Amino acid sequence: MKRFLLLSVILGLNGCSGIPDNITAITGFELDKYLGKWYEIARLDHSFERDLDNVTAEYSMRDDGGVKVINRGFNRKKGEWKSAEGKAYFVDKPNIGMLKVAFFLFFYGGYNIIALDKENYSYSMVCGPNFSYLWILSREKTMEKELLDSLIDKAKSFGFETDKLIFVQHDKE
Repeated sequence: MKRFLLLSVILGLNGCSGIPDNITAITGFELDKYLGKWYEIARLDHSFERDLDNVTAEYSMRDDGGVKVINRGFNRKKGEWKSAEGKAYFVDKPNIGMLKVAFFLFFYGGYNIIALDKENYSYSMVCGPNFSYLWILSREKTMEKELLDSLIDKAKSFGFETDKLIFVQHDKE
């Protein structure tokens, strides 16, 4: 019985690496262009980034063919930097922007690129396995209002609660 429960928990947690219904990950994805540093412009609230500003994500290659992920942000309430290192792997083909990412052992969550500047890789919109997780990322600390508004409109059309977005400040290095 214990083995069954453990297996159920593991399968259930790994099932969190999906994508919300009626949303598809972008195709024509090129990982080499996506690697490097990204600034978080906006996000939906969740416990592992609560009270963080100056949030960045840095992606680089791992020796095993996966992607090394380093997330970093400044907790204003505590006055300290917080960082986490994870690993990501493609769920399907490497030209589809659908990955699974783990920051703790083998507990993977979805990392689904649902909008992307495919020419310059200057912005990206990412969601998790459900409508509770959404990030808007940029290569720069700021984003033009028109572009940000269009990404927010797109997210809203998908069903995300965009009125609950947190807009991230970038005033520290």
